[in-house]
Amino acid sequence: MSNEAESIVAGIIEKWSAHFTWLDADALASLYSKGAFFFGSNPTLYRGREGVAAYFNGLPRWRSPTVEFADVKTALVGPGLINMVGTASFFVNQGESQLSVKISWVIVREDDDWKIVSHHVSSRTPLINQVR
Repeated sequence: MSNEAESIVAGIIEKWSAHFTWLDADALASLYSKGAFFFGSNPTLYRGREGVAAYFNGLPRWRSPTVEFADVKTALVGPGLINMVGTASFFVNQGESQLSVKISWVIVREDDDWKIVSHHVSSRTPLINQVR
């Protein structure tokens, strides 16, 4: 784990969380790569910044949306490439958890900035119970 990767991811999470509070689709989309793949809370694959903006513009207009990230892990995979995983808990009414998901991002260096190139969320509930 790299301190540089942790710092970069923390900065993106801070911006992402602030933009989510206002459901600012364009500001959120600006955090993504031009070639981004985005799997959010529905089965549709959204592509590029336009797709990311379309996803966020399609969300309900909640009164007080917030998000909290937890259990964040980062790895500097190579020059200009960071992996991130964690948990994102979304609150749409003051203090009332609406949705908690596993989240992963692949972050790349693009145009002298760090951008999310792959965004994927999945259920925290196991879909298959493994035999141990």
